[in-house]
Amino acid sequence: MTATILYADPDPKAVKLAAEALTQAAHRVRLASDSAALEREAADGAVDVLVVDVGLLGPSTKEWLANAAQRWPDMPVVIVSKDATEGDSIEALRSGASGFVSKPFVPEELMMAIQNGVSSAEHSANVSPPASVRHPAIKVPLRTDIIGDSPAMREINGLIRRAAMTQATVLVRGESGSGKEVIVRRIHELSSRSDGPFVKVHCAALPEQLLESELFGHEKGAFTGANARKPGRFEVAEGGTLFLDEIGDVSLATQVKLLRVLQDKEYERVGSTRTIRANVRFIAATHRPLEDMIKRGEFREDLYYRLNVITVTSPPLRNRPDDIEQLVHHFCTALGAQNGKPRLKFAPDAIQLLRLQPWPGNVRQLQNFVERLVVFAESDEVDVAAVRGELGVGVGNSACSTGTAALDFGISVLELDEVVRRAERRALEKALRKADGNRTVAARILGVSRRTLYNKLEEHHLL
Repeated sequence: MTATILYADPDPKAVKLAAEALTQAAHRVRLASDSAALEREAADGAVDVLVVDVGLLGPSTKEWLANAAQRWPDMPVVIVSKDATEGDSIEALRSGASGFVSKPFVPEELMMAIQNGVSSAEHSANVSPPASVRHPAIKVPLRTDIIGDSPAMREINGLIRRAAMTQATVLVRGESGSGKEVIVRRIHELSSRSDGPFVKVHCAALPEQLLESELFGHEKGAFTGANARKPGRFEVAEGGTLFLDEIGDVSLATQVKLLRVLQDKEYERVGSTRTIRANVRFIAATHRPLEDMIKRGEFREDLYYRLNVITVTSPPLRNRPDDIEQLVHHFCTALGAQNGKPRLKFAPDAIQLLRLQPWPGNVRQLQNFVERLVVFAESDEVDVAAVRGELGVGVGNSACSTGTAALDFGISVLELDEVVRRAERRALEKALRKADGNRTVAARILGVSRRTLYNKLEEHHLL
């Protein structure tokens, strides 16, 4: 995967080594040797992963990471440090870093940390939770909102409270975008472990070998590129909650090792024989039919029973249309404040039109849709015409669809791909104008990752 990497380090030798390794791996490389250059390059919005030496972060790495999570919420950060201890690594990961590499590093170790960051960012490109809870290994500082008062959501809230009172493993099920992570975070907040870290692992985002090292950690010399001992997410989550997202995508080999941790609360780092106790509460989530996977031999039945102690199923949005008005008001208030439009409201007929949509992408799709309307709004009210325009339906048309802007089929002499290409370019230009040139904001408006946006801008010669 080609990505744009910003490597920020005052050490010219480390910069040279990193630049050569990243270029050889076909990544685009941007360099910064001081904090001012780091700020300039990161603010551009075209960076996929930031790799930064602690020497550029000021007196507190933890505070800098918290600030970075607010300013660049979708950008993974890999910390590099000379003479760092294992405690430094754990603290950085708990504070929001996606990876930690000790110096002097070997290129393979740096590339593994970057691959982890790129994979996780791609997997969650369309997920937009509140900025305060976007990083995977950061304590949840505020209450996570469970929006909706429908019978289905009242039942979910009751299950959440009961699950939070126990230490039992929880399996959260539901379609993509239906709010599984929100449920998981709320269970953590209400539990006796709420003061501990909340650590999320995207199981679907990482290849098997990388996932094993990410979960269990590794010893120095365990494999090529393992230049120092690295703590795994089990250690980072000590005393808190470990969230295994998309558990159905884990290989059978890793499932065996997970089963042991769930049963015995014990594991070993990769390359070590020393047993470590895991003081962690496990919560897993999946959108896949695990029962069918068991029948096909793709998922272990014993692991399923270990995970399925308490089950919470997140209902799809189409099954709770009565919650759409509350969700729209919630997103409008939050996103309006973020975009300098605190008085923005949705007209009643606009909300009614949104209630009629099927929303196959569930709450995530609705949130992204509302964000586009908020950003493009030119008055203090989003009316039905604006909603229809975004849905791709004419104002006088009674039918509705969930498509994007309608194409002008009067130019039918053109090939379809050329029509789509022109519409795509117009959408890119419009998003960039509304975002005042900020590519991170433009990517969120379009519902794509920064890397996808950057590639599209290159394709359309808009850089």
